[in-house]
Amino acid sequence: MTNHILNFCQLHTSLQQFPNTQKTHKSNQSHPLYTKLNHVTTNQETQTQIYIHIKPSNSMNETTTTTSFPQHKFQHHPTTPFTTPTTMSTTQSEKQALFITSLIIFWYSSNIGVLLLNKLLLSNYGFSFPIFLTMCHMSACAVLSYVSIVFLKIVPFQRIKSRSQFFRIATLSIVFCGSVVGGNISLRYLPVSFNQAVGATTPFFTALFAYLITLKREAWITYGCLVPVVAGVVIASGVLCGLMTGEPSFHLYGFINCIGATAARAFKSVLQGVLLSSEGKVGCYISRIAILVLLPATLVMEPNVIDVTTTLATEHRYLGLLILVNSAMAYGANLLNFLVTKHTSALTLQVLGNAKGAVAVVISILLFRNPVTFIGIAGYTMTVMGVVAYGEAKRRYK
Repeated sequence: MTNHILNFCQLHTSLQQFPNTQKTHKSNQSHPLYTKLNHVTTNQETQTQIYIHIKPSNSMNETTTTTSFPQHKFQHHPTTPFTTPTTMSTTQSEKQALFITSLIIFWYSSNIGVLLLNKLLLSNYGFSFPIFLTMCHMSACAVLSYVSIVFLKIVPFQRIKSRSQFFRIATLSIVFCGSVVGGNISLRYLPVSFNQAVGATTPFFTALFAYLITLKREAWITYGCLVPVVAGVVIASGVLCGLMTGEPSFHLYGFINCIGATAARAFKSVLQGVLLSSEGKVGCYISRIAILVLLPATLVMEPNVIDVTTTLATEHRYLGLLILVNSAMAYGANLLNFLVTKHTSALTLQVLGNAKGAVAVVISILLFRNPVTFIGIAGYTMTVMGVVAYGEAKRRYK
């Protein structure tokens, strides 16, 4: 290595005496000086570049080397700090990771916040109007989605192009209303922890409706993973061999509504894939049609909602504010659900959703102090593990 450096220094000294000339050297082609192209020597004081171009001559043992020294290359260039592409890429990755982490935190906060506020309003405040509360959610979604689309340009505006498309959206909207109303009714009678345990069985109903509607079959191992999903809810509810030893706050009417809401939620996802697979983002139309469906239902099934709400507002100063915040958070949960899916993936969303359910259960137990049993915790844990196994099996055996 030392000999190579000495040889190069001798060549560099000799070439400085004869700039911009051509020299012919006869030597062995394996010599290290002839095996380098565009060799650059750099130090902190000057930057000198030697361009060595090797050209094969007619003779096999002869090599023509052209060496040129541009005059501007000998100018003094002080060293300055610079940003490498690797540094820029690392900075961009950190910003992207921070952005996605913030989205997930806000998504968790909005989803869990809506759930806990629904429970607080429907159970603790005596606001027993789940249909009206759902209509408030849909009204906020309709107004805020219009603002997000028209003014903020978050997603492109989609117009209804035909009558058949309108009926498809209306069908999806009715199913969506049923799922939200059923979920809110169940919160009047069931604790949040048990509500989340039943809601975790959504993949079971999704697989069932996908087979019944589209005849789509999954691998047997995928269906096998759904067994602990259902078994966990059965154990958590305490309805096993006639023994009511699971959920202490079990309520049959609330349980039926919770199962119905979970099934409607799964049916909506399958129906959306069939009816609106290429329609784009039509969430604003779903919320508008939902208002038209929920308004007559509220007037018929909850006729005294205005009087009771006015009376409760005089007793609880912040009732109106809580309803407004709850409605805005409902829209925020839907928007953040879209953004998290856009910047991550559907699989990541599913995993985060399972973890979100567990976080909601823990927070609700700490906040509402509802009693839980070891059997209930074991059943819910089995359900969550089954959902995780189902997601992994579905990913592997597509």
